[in-house]
Amino acid sequence: MRIDNRFPNQLRPVSVQQNYIIYAEGSVLYTQGNTQVLCNATVEPGVPRWMQSQNISGGWITAEYSMLPRSTLTRTPRENNGLTGRTQEIRRLIGRSLRSAVDLSRLGSYTITIDCDVIQADGGTRTASITGGYLALAKAISRLVEAQKISPDIILTQIAAVSIGIVNNIPMLDLCYEEDSNAEVDFNVVMNGYNQFIEVQGTAEKKPFSRQTFDQLIDIASSGIKELFEVQKTYMPRNLQFR
Repeated sequence: MRIDNRFPNQLRPVSVQQNYIIYAEGSVLYTQGNTQVLCNATVEPGVPRWMQSQNISGGWITAEYSMLPRSTLTRTPRENNGLTGRTQEIRRLIGRSLRSAVDLSRLGSYTITIDCDVIQADGGTRTASITGGYLALAKAISRLVEAQKISPDIILTQIAAVSIGIVNNIPMLDLCYEEDSNAEVDFNVVMNGYNQFIEVQGTAEKKPFSRQTFDQLIDIASSGIKELFEVQKTYMPRNLQFR
């Protein structure tokens, strides 16, 4: 048993509170264990200038990510003087992941921004942002469909993510902060509903790992992501159709 009484291949408890912010086109408070991320989706007319200059039709999906100062054990300063490399990398990861869920060519001339703000951090904040951000995105798209501005079959697939690692020589799914900080190997895995990989980030924190270990970690992550897909399905808007 782990420090929070889970089995090695067991996810932390997941909960979703929809419409958490009344003004956003899509809003979800996503909780996984003690990690809480507020995901808000904003729909705005227009697309980035680079799309216009290259005559690229369709819309765009982008993401932002931040951590509240006391989401962590000690205060994390606000990034008023520029974003850290970590924040920029996580923003790009969330954006890449969520764009793969949608047929952007059919989004119309809209930009959807997913703001992921970590309220409480206990490991897996980037993966929680992706899984919760997908639900916020789906709600925003649902409202565009409701207004008959886009087609209901614009969504291609589900997207979810999970962390996994090796702690004390044991592969463990969905690491909490204490496990993550002591992990010998640390992975973040993003997948779609077709059992395909969007991104795999893996690092040997203390010692190299074998191909056999890599395959074992991926199998456990895939199983956990399938469970997250089932959670997402409970909260998916009913007016959306998968391609």
